[in-house]
Amino acid sequence: MTESEEGAQAIRLVAERLIKAHPHVDVGLIQGSVRTAYEELKYARVRTYLPVLMERRARDLLPSAGQGELET
Repeated sequence: MTESEEGAQAIRLVAERLIKAHPHVDVGLIQGSVRTAYEELKYARVRTYLPVLMERRARDLLPSAGQGELET
């Protein structure tokens, strides 16, 4: 598996988890947050924890419950 395929798979899996965890948030917003998180972390030397770190960073980028989440 190439690095780009690995990245695409990680983005897809993290986005799916966040969509299930936050069904009230716009899917496009979640996918954008995950892509942003991946772009910030894609040059990490140790890639073992990349999906976990991506998910944490993407959650940070999503609006919190009190900040007017976008409805789908």
